[in-house]
Amino acid sequence: MRGFIRFCYTFMLGRITVTGRENIPSEDEIYIVVTNHNSVSDSSLLMLAFPSRRWRFFASRKWGERPFFGHLMNIVGAIYVTEGEADRQALKEATNAIRSGDGFGLAPEGHRSKTGSMMKGMDGAAYLASRTNAILLPIGITETDKLFGNLRNLKITTAGIQIGKPFTLPDIGRRVRARDLPMMTEFIMAHIAAELPESYRGVYADSLALDALLAGDDPWEALQIVEETAVFENSLS
Repeated sequence: MRGFIRFCYTFMLGRITVTGRENIPSEDEIYIVVTNHNSVSDSSLLMLAFPSRRWRFFASRKWGERPFFGHLMNIVGAIYVTEGEADRQALKEATNAIRSGDGFGLAPEGHRSKTGSMMKGMDGAAYLASRTNAILLPIGITETDKLFGNLRNLKITTAGIQIGKPFTLPDIGRRVRARDLPMMTEFIMAHIAAELPESYRGVYADSLALDALLAGDDPWEALQIVEETAVFENSLS
């Protein structure tokens, strides 16, 4: 399958550069790859960037219903979800896959960006990491948003995959609850944004968590200050 994906990408005049492979955790560690999402080619390219192993990932249910792509998705380990819905069965299947040691990748944005820049993340990655204690590995993908446009003009697209340093969710001293997930999601998205050029950061370009991360400070502390400020302002209104 890896050879087939490489052939297809070469046929589409695609090239790939990968930096940060030294940040990939060892095979005996469980981890979740979190990335931005600009193209249908993103998931397959991640397979080429990593050592050969069993992978699982979320995919829109509509792809599983297509004759060729559905078969392909089944081979590479897709877990189907309905876009815009909290699919408990899919989350359970993903949790079991991560705990069993499968590599797992997802884009917290939920679906690909049509502008090439990051959209607001959903809470799936934060939920899975909180339930499995998995390491999170942030990845920034660039140029895949231009792949098909370049192909029509017979231009080569060199996709970039920047693998950041692994991290974990902060320890809040108790079991993570639903109300904690949005802030943890922003924590995750800041790590992804840090692996991207400024033009790709979208809604997280002005994130205080991202600013803290780029400055070498603790992004979780920055988010807590924002949260405490919001609570204080609400108490005055």
